Amino acid sequence: MTTDGPNGTPRLRCLVTGASGYIGGRLVPELLAAGHQVLCLARSPDKLRDHPWAGEVETVRGDVTDADSVAAAMRDVDVAYYLVHALGSGSGFEDTDRRAARVFAEQARAAGVSRIVYLGGLTPANVPERELSPHLRSRAEVGRIFLDSPVPAAVLRAAVVIGSGSASFEMLRYLTERLPVMVTPSWVHTRTQPIGVRDVLRYLVGCATLPDDVDRAFDIGGPDVLTYREMMCRYAAVAGLPRRLIVPVPVLTPSLSSHWVGLVTPVPASLARPLTESLRHEVVCREHDIARYVPDLPGRPLSFDDALRLALRRVREAQVATRWSSAALPGAPSDPLPTDPDWAGGSLYKDERERTVEAPRESLWKVIEGIGGDNGWYSFPLAWAVRGWLDRFVGGVGLRRGRRDAERLRVGDSLDFWRVEEIEPGHLLRLRAEMRLPGLAWLEMRAETDDKGGTHYRQRALFHPRGLLGHAYWWAVSPFHAVVFGGMARNITQAAARRSSATGDRIREPHHERSVRQ
Repeated sequence: MTTDGPNGTPRLRCLVTGASGYIGGRLVPELLAAGHQVLCLARSPDKLRDHPWAGEVETVRGDVTDADSVAAAMRDVDVAYYLVHALGSGSGFEDTDRRAARVFAEQARAAGVSRIVYLGGLTPANVPERELSPHLRSRAEVGRIFLDSPVPAAVLRAAVVIGSGSASFEMLRYLTERLPVMVTPSWVHTRTQPIGVRDVLRYLVGCATLPDDVDRAFDIGGPDVLTYREMMCRYAAVAGLPRRLIVPVPVLTPSLSSHWVGLVTPVPASLARPLTESLRHEVVCREHDIARYVPDLPGRPLSFDDALRLALRRVREAQVATRWSSAALPGAPSDPLPTDPDWAGGSLYKDERERTVEAPRESLWKVIEGIGGDNGWYSFPLAWAVRGWLDRFVGGVGLRRGRRDAERLRVGDSLDFWRVEEIEPGHLLRLRAEMRLPGLAWLEMRAETDDKGGTHYRQRALFHPRGLLGHAYWWAVSPFHAVVFGGMARNITQAAARRSSATGDRIREPHHERSVRQ
């Protein structure tokens, strides 16, 4: 630790876990702005490389459940931020959360870390822990593990976080915007205390310099206590929408509610369920002691309406730094693209397409990088929509996650039911499928310049089957590839030609297509 931070404040070395997630990806630049050094622990460091702050931090590969990698990351660390949750995972997540928290606390003690900072969930008063939702109960247990450790801890407990791209905001936004008349679960009458993401980040940064004797939990929330129904009405007013008619019914269980939310919003049922379960009980702050150490500023914490306005402005200006989907959901495919079919275990099915178009490579790249979301996939929209519905039906993420940014992509971004695995600006975009499949799948798109200076488009879909079902799946869908993948290649190059034509370039109709299946 040094004392050359802004205004003579300590310049601390901070370890951030979960930096590829929604809160972690926003906390890192705030810590840097406060003058601290930042080290990120990530299972896939490449996911962080395209963030604007990537060149200002150290990144190490590791997992919070692996004691050795955590121990290595903890060396010379002053403050360790724990922003990892198994939200949306399957059975056994409580054991995983418990084991990871114990590893983190033990290694922090062994390394002589001065403080642990954890962001958990706000729990209801006078409700036995056994009656809490499993995810809220697990978050409470993780906070307790840190408070019971010898390392001083600051456990921040928040309810609904309102910010551009947060899961809670997206759920609220889509429910309100898409349904002028809503038949809703009874939990819309439950009171909660939302907080703007800017205030969450301000408190997290402030916790780095808490006095050594502070070892406790803090409830954090905004100035408004609202029911979910009131939040939807307030959202409609702030967004300039007509007044919404909301009819609550008692028959929608948390499970049914999560599927209802998953049907209407981009948030999948696996993530919507813990969010809706947490709304069964009233969650209101019982104290505001954090203000003793991180003083309130004029107009802060933000009111609910102000937090909404800021979030909506960020969305409209395409300035969403991170989204709820920034972190891959537990259980999603994460294997890298196999470079050798033998390494992959034998079979690697391919569908390859090539087309040339007389247009600048930059025009083609703009189309490639803008694919997905509102721009669609340039082929047979109904087929893509049906695949997305089927994925939702079996518990997958579906096709409605959209994009973080309408024009730019970076490694780790979610893109409908894909995730950006690799991007070489102007040349290569590789996507890894996160839909439910009996195997692993990738989609590659390349913009190249040939020996004569012409622009060449290459497209490759790959599938590594898992078991007999995987092989059967490939052969069942392969007859549709000419329509889906062939149409994509044709339409992408035609879109690039139109884009080039709009700038005055001479266009020649695309020609030559080759399909190879193996």
